[in-house]
Amino acid sequence: MKTILVVDDNQELRDALTEYLGRSEFHVLTACDGEEMWAHFNQAEPNLIILDIMMPGDDGLTLCGQIRKRSNVPIIMLTAVTDEVDRIAGLEIGADDYITKTFSPRELLARIKALLRRTQVTHGEAASHHLVQFSGWTCDLIKRRLISKEGEIIPLSGADFNLISLMLEKPNQLLSRDNIARCIWGRDAEPFERGIDVQISRLRKHLHDDDRSLILTVRNKGYMLASDVITV
Repeated sequence: MKTILVVDDNQELRDALTEYLGRSEFHVLTACDGEEMWAHFNQAEPNLIILDIMMPGDDGLTLCGQIRKRSNVPIIMLTAVTDEVDRIAGLEIGADDYITKTFSPRELLARIKALLRRTQVTHGEAASHHLVQFSGWTCDLIKRRLISKEGEIIPLSGADFNLISLMLEKPNQLLSRDNIARCIWGRDAEPFERGIDVQISRLRKHLHDDDRSLILTVRNKGYMLASDVITV
């Protein structure tokens, strides 16, 4: 049974999600603020966190950044309908997906299942191709991290890992925005979906690709990893 931690100061929302997700055979923990969130986090090691942006005390963006320094646990941010800036900020900090507070429970459940599928890589699945090398970098598919040629270790969030995995599976091939969205979120890109650009920007930053020569932008079409890939 997977454990989901719901962090929101709205008691009614916490209760509703506890009941709905519980019926879908998830173990649900809830917290109303950062202090309660950390108490659960340190004790239960949740498989996924649903994190509201607007909360008393440390807000969701602050908590997301703190979590990312310690863990690559999948995070779905809850945002207000019109707060695109907050949605983008959440992805920049390391959230894996976002959903507005007008969501239907069924949509949220689909997002949760898709994200868990895409962030769970077992030892058995990765054992035959544990390490993938490209342009002086190594991607460890079991430990979900990048290693530079100088030995610098960079942990990856779920969305980061899904994106680099997709690019390593299809090097030197054009990946459309829909290809990328389906890989990292399990859905097609929405019109004017800026979240994809944020994920590409995060990955370029991890790879020190300041001149954009490793991850190429193909105008109006998508992105491409311009590198040969060797499986170890």
